[in-house]
Amino acid sequence: MTRELLPLGEIIDEHVRLNLDQLVQRCDVELELVIALVHEGALEPRGEAPEEWSFSGPDLLRLQRARRLQRDLEVNLAGVALALDLLDELDSLRQRLRQLES
Repeated sequence: MTRELLPLGEIIDEHVRLNLDQLVQRCDVELELVIALVHEGALEPRGEAPEEWSFSGPDLLRLQRARRLQRDLEVNLAGVALALDLLDELDSLRQRLRQLES
């Protein structure tokens, strides 16, 4: 699981579903940023059109991570998408290593 700073008491799980407006409001980001991240492949919502999109709890965490990469490191959107994929792979490998060690 990614380590993200969320408001105290807020629980995010993979079964939570948010529409585009809820995600934008929850993460306090511009609508255009979310749409651009979807087009770059950094976010993969359910649904065909933006008004049908549905995002999961992990998508919310991924968006927060993307925003930090863009804001703090000034990474462009293509770089953000690549960095997120690499960070996901790293998390997966760490989890597999923990399983093998136990």
